[in-house]
Amino acid sequence: MSTFDEREKGFERKFVHDSELEFKAMARRNKLLGLWAAEKMGLKGADADAYAKEVVKSDFQEAGDEDVLRKVKGDLDARGVSQSDHQIRREMDELLVKARDQVQKEG
Repeated sequence: MSTFDEREKGFERKFVHDSELEFKAMARRNKLLGLWAAEKMGLKGADADAYAKEVVKSDFQEAGDEDVLRKVKGDLDARGVSQSDHQIRREMDELLVKARDQVQKEG
């Protein structure tokens, strides 16, 4: 195997590894967002955990963050909790940084 082939394989492995870490970080971010929203809605314990799982599942509806935003915004609105799209997106961004850090420390 040539040096070029070895480098190419190394880049491929790194890409796969980085993609897996990002997937885990996004799922972690969505769980943390679900727990954040659950707290805002007054959910605790098992109810908060169940809601966080619903938020994680909502991310599989379409590519991007819009499905998660729609889920959380709709649920907050239904409970009378006022949070703008901007506030939720800001929380999503902050939690993604936290989630990436947690995943990196585990991985």
